[in-house]
Amino acid sequence: MTFEQYLIIKKIDIKAFRQHEAERFHEWETLYAQLHPESFTAQKKFLINDLRRKYLLKSGE
Repeated sequence: MTFEQYLIIKKIDIKAFRQHEAERFHEWETLYAQLHPESFTAQKKFLINDLRRKYLLKSGE
């Protein structure tokens, strides 16, 4: 699973996240490539929830 697919599953708008927090997006993308998705989720769980609140993926996108 790619990082973008992961963000879709987590209901995070990729375009908005990349546009507004490009540095964090690229940092997380690199880290995600090095970890198992479950390990990444465990490390970033609360931050993922905050991102979802900021950049909620609307249904159908």
